[in-house]
Amino acid sequence: MGEVLRYTASKDATPATIDGFANFYFVTDSPGRKRALLEAGINAMAKVGAGDDVRRPAVMIRSSPWKAGSEQTPWHDVFDLDNGHVRYFGDHKAETTKPLGSTTGNAALLEAFDRHQAPTVAGRAAAAPLLLFRSVSRNGRVKGHVESCGVGLIERAERVVQWTGQAAATFTNYVFDLAVIDLSAEADKLDWDWISARRDPGYSDDDALDLAPATWREWVEHGHSALPRVRRRVARSRVVKVKDQRPAENSPLERELLEVYKRFDGDKHAFEALASAIAARVLRASGHNYIEEWLTRRSGDGGADFVGRLDLGSGLAGTKLVVLGQAKCIKPDSLVSAEQIARVVARLRRGWIGVYVTTGAYSEAAQLEMVEDQYPIVLINGQDLVKELREIAREDHGGDLLACVDHLLNNRTIEVLNRRPEETLLN
Repeated sequence: MGEVLRYTASKDATPATIDGFANFYFVTDSPGRKRALLEAGINAMAKVGAGDDVRRPAVMIRSSPWKAGSEQTPWHDVFDLDNGHVRYFGDHKAETTKPLGSTTGNAALLEAFDRHQAPTVAGRAAAAPLLLFRSVSRNGRVKGHVESCGVGLIERAERVVQWTGQAAATFTNYVFDLAVIDLSAEADKLDWDWISARRDPGYSDDDALDLAPATWREWVEHGHSALPRVRRRVARSRVVKVKDQRPAENSPLERELLEVYKRFDGDKHAFEALASAIAARVLRASGHNYIEEWLTRRSGDGGADFVGRLDLGSGLAGTKLVVLGQAKCIKPDSLVSAEQIARVVARLRRGWIGVYVTTGAYSEAAQLEMVEDQYPIVLINGQDLVKELREIAREDHGGDLLACVDHLLNNRTIEVLNRRPEETLLN
């Protein structure tokens, strides 16, 4: 994913690199088979097999952004790889006299679409993957380089009316919405042996499937219901699995987290004071000046449990940010949902940030929504909460965690007030 390959007119598969770039023909070489090509926008590999076992190994797609809007290519393809989506226009043009859907490229994609909609595992196992590329400029060259954009399958195909621009006319074409699958299990790389196996009639569909990316195999097994799980999402790299947010079973950290939970299970308001102290420690660790302001009253807090202020810079080169905090003392094996985080975010105004502190963990869906929607909120789970408490206990309380907790509650001056959060900016 993202690698730029040299695509030369010579089509020589011998050198591994050309001009410092990986050679497209070298990395896509299948011994004994014809060269993989990107001469057209839609390049369907020849079918292999016989009888009912015929399959198309792959359809290779190339988008040429530099042609978009021209008389030859009046459409604009959309490549949103971070969110696993490509919108790709077919090859019907204004001057085409063939019936819609019968041009070489559209026919190949419509055939692939039928396979991608197959209701059976066997039907999907034979379906052709779409190998996605887009032309890029390098070293002043408009042509001759392509970027690998991953593996896709067709979610939807629809007819659209397009405007030809200079010709001042309209025509009908197909547009295809493609789902780009996640290759993180393969370190964002595609093993060409999978395609070579699909090109070999000696390999059954199941044999070739063994070489496919993990997400492609999951899609084959479960169909389109698996798309939310297998779609490429760059945001997922910032999502921490639930099991990694929890201490190891029967570990000292797990026992200490349970002690903290039990200590505050019947006194949730006291937990808000602890959460405020831990939030302050986490935010100060980045080197910024954070000021704890006040705790909100038990009722009518409007979704905020504590308020603070983050000071960035100084004088004319400085600014102050309101920090709105939420504290949830829940069972350590419980999860905070996306809806719970969204309620805090809904309270934030421009220039405010949120902090959510819990003894539980955050669901992966909640984290993904936070990253994708760019929520300005800091998440502190139960495991991290106890780790911070451990550090404070080692520094000042001889490692006694509960003594540290009691000190944080009884020896700090943080008031319980009924004030508007923005008032902290006046201090």
